[in-house]
Amino acid sequence: MASSPGSDVAFFNQKSMLSESSRTKKFPLTEEEIFYMNCRAAYLTVFKSSLENIVSKDQLYLALQYAGRNPSQKIINKYWTPQTTKLNFDDFCIILRKEKSTSKTELLKSFKKLDVNDDGSILHTDLYKILTKRGEKMTQEEVNAVISLATVNADGKFNYIKFCKLYMTTNEQCLKRTLEKLEVDSKLRRQQFGSHSESSPVREPSPAPKPSPRTLRKMRQEPFSNKGDAMSSLLSTTRKFKTSISFTITMGNSNRNAKLTEPNSLKEWQCAQSKGCFFLEEDSEIISHHYRMQVAQRSMVYITIKPLNLSQVEGKLSPWLSIDTTLYILKENENPENLQLVSFTELRNREKVFGWTGELEPGIYCLIPSTTGCKLKKERNPILEEAQLVYRDEMGELSLTKAFRSTLLDIFEVIDLDGNGLLSIEEYNFFELRTSGEKCDEDAWAVCKENFDTKKNELTRQGFMDLNLMEANDQEGDPSDLWVTLHSMGYNKALELTEACPFVIDIYAEKCKPKIKAVRMEASSGQLEKAICKSVLNKGDARVMDGYENIIVHTYKYDTWITSVIENKSENKVIIHINNEQSKNCINSRGLNIFAVEVAPKSTMVCQHVMPLTEGQEWIYNCVYSLIS
Repeated sequence: MASSPGSDVAFFNQKSMLSESSRTKKFPLTEEEIFYMNCRAAYLTVFKSSLENIVSKDQLYLALQYAGRNPSQKIINKYWTPQTTKLNFDDFCIILRKEKSTSKTELLKSFKKLDVNDDGSILHTDLYKILTKRGEKMTQEEVNAVISLATVNADGKFNYIKFCKLYMTTNEQCLKRTLEKLEVDSKLRRQQFGSHSESSPVREPSPAPKPSPRTLRKMRQEPFSNKGDAMSSLLSTTRKFKTSISFTITMGNSNRNAKLTEPNSLKEWQCAQSKGCFFLEEDSEIISHHYRMQVAQRSMVYITIKPLNLSQVEGKLSPWLSIDTTLYILKENENPENLQLVSFTELRNREKVFGWTGELEPGIYCLIPSTTGCKLKKERNPILEEAQLVYRDEMGELSLTKAFRSTLLDIFEVIDLDGNGLLSIEEYNFFELRTSGEKCDEDAWAVCKENFDTKKNELTRQGFMDLNLMEANDQEGDPSDLWVTLHSMGYNKALELTEACPFVIDIYAEKCKPKIKAVRMEASSGQLEKAICKSVLNKGDARVMDGYENIIVHTYKYDTWITSVIENKSENKVIIHINNEQSKNCINSRGLNIFAVEVAPKSTMVCQHVMPLTEGQEWIYNCVYSLIS
């Protein structure tokens, strides 16, 4: 029988989750709406948007697993025939209606039939006979991979209770995280998922794109029934993980002897400085300023980066000051796309400033700031009440509130990259690109200089204040546009900087005057991803997946965090399941203890960064990497 939306509710326990939201309290969701919300959550665990298509069996397999299904190869082949090229979100919903989700009780029941000692485990010898002789038979290599899974095997036994917990937790945590994001992110909530809108969850599949007519005929003519005994569930579940490796690293308050120290004669060196900022995007991607540095002659260089300490309001915390900041140094060559990694600011001093000291050849260097993303995250409990930005005085004239003026002064401090107390057109344009997406051209800048206070053709603090007051007057006191600016700069409704981290870079050179200039603002990917992967591959501990010599997990222990990189040398993409549940006092860049990543063929990718949740205390990194496909 086809599963009803109610069965999905029972599996995911989403009614209890959704009842906590204000929307559900006022307008309870129907079971049908919950079904589609679960569909979206599962789909968005695999894809960035529900407008993307499923284009392979592997993607269909993974999406179904995140939806709580337990598809065998037979089921996958049922919906992905030789004629199928893609499936869209609507097709995915149809499949979920037809395929019954697997409950923890069912899985445990399947395993318990094989548990002769009734102790929650199965001997490897018995498991081998079962998996190679019955139903969808597994190869000897596949069975060996199963019994080598670190978290569920010990003393020649397969612990199926731990395995079931691992399997169910994977689905539940991924869905929980995605549903939380759907609730918090208003833009994501308004997104049209396939042809289904929030107000009309029950609709026919959209006309395009579609799988082949033959595939749809099979889907309509062959409604799913849970045929076969429980063994098919056991086999397909066991097949989920092919092999695994684990890492355990215990970190104390200080695990490295090498610490950042200033050169003795630093006061005599020449210095250059620039500010910048990390910004958290709506999709949780991090963007920042990127820089070009010029060194005129061979020289010893000392480079540091640290969070920028803005004006402090007494009694208020500054969360960005605890965010980690790193700077990667790359040498420009004839091919601007082929940058050479020189080093990065790996060491830290007692003041928690990260830096690097070394000799540089004369030339042009690219400086790319980086943060792990462990602590720069979207607000989990956003503030709903807006602070007042403007008011009318006794004469009826609009004025900026004291709190808003203080915030604008902090913003000025951040966007004044060279720290001279004035805004050049280049500095102002970084601000404009961030807040409006457009640049201010020379003509518009000339008008700005005519109407607002400037000095040396640059905008003063007062001029910047008056510019924002003019914007408020243009909207007759409506602060909507001002809030767009504030949110773009990382401020919440209480005027707290929670989704950005301003920083300052200092460069000292012994033999020449260094130069630094911000050249663009872009996502922390591309060249930065390559630089991080290269540094970890060069310095990290490499572990090969047992039986899969082309899949390598590299782990490197920095002064205050751990980074893992997955290298896929094979000709096929792979999916790796990551489990951090046994880690202690840890926070990671993914925001999930359990998740999965897809690694393209012949590529490397940053899997995760891990840091201590509470600094100054011991933390234990315990991670299991399992190959799914």
